[in-house]
Amino acid sequence: MQSQTDWVRLKSGDSVEVPVSDHPEADVKHIVHGTVRKGLRPLPPQASISLRVDQDVLEWFKAQGTGYQTRINNVLRAFRDASV
Repeated sequence: MQSQTDWVRLKSGDSVEVPVSDHPEADVKHIVHGTVRKGLRPLPPQASISLRVDQDVLEWFKAQGTGYQTRINNVLRAFRDASV
């Protein structure tokens, strides 16, 4: 497959103005997916396990978007912390 890139124009440094209307505003929920860490404590090591959960629970977490395993971990951690 041959590249469609215009290498001559790119190397010349000429820029092409792109109208702002061609780029819709970004939604914050699509930008921020990270989990906020309090302080600078290092993250504890993670273990790979096999865990059985109800299908509807797994589907709900997956429907929230990428990072569902991290969210499941955060829910379990919050339960642990609340149980102390």
